[in-house]
Amino acid sequence: MKTLYLMRHAKSSWSFDDLTDKERPLNDRGRDDAPAMGQALAKRSIQLDLLLASPAVRALSTAALVAHELEYPAEKIQVVDSIYEATVPDLLGVVRQCPDAADSVLLVGHNPTITEFANVLSPSTIPDMPTAAIVCLKFNCARWTEIDQANAEYYFYDYPKNN
Repeated sequence: MKTLYLMRHAKSSWSFDDLTDKERPLNDRGRDDAPAMGQALAKRSIQLDLLLASPAVRALSTAALVAHELEYPAEKIQVVDSIYEATVPDLLGVVRQCPDAADSVLLVGHNPTITEFANVLSPSTIPDMPTAAIVCLKFNCARWTEIDQANAEYYFYDYPKNN
């Protein structure tokens, strides 16, 4: 069984004209929502084997705040360049390259692709994911290369205003 958590980064700031899109930090709400979602995952007793994040500051900050709440070592967060500006096939490639020893993976990325990716894999329709939303899917397979909607089970969808 493989478990995949797909998370949209928390709310970012648009108030820095001199920063590139990749450099935009979290705003106050994002800095509150990311750890709150980490706490929501912790309440479910979730243990991650692998945490993957886009190199964008807002995504990496989200990953670090969630990791802290789950007692996942920040230095083990893997930055995957291809998650930034990814297409659905790009994200599928990233997940299918995960080591099979990792049964539980969290991927922190960006919309609209993260929502589209969730819908490609989920047997249930996932609404447009707001910032810091998380979808959990479980797959009845032994290898990440085998994940598919046909062996997927929708487990939960959570977001900050739901907590």
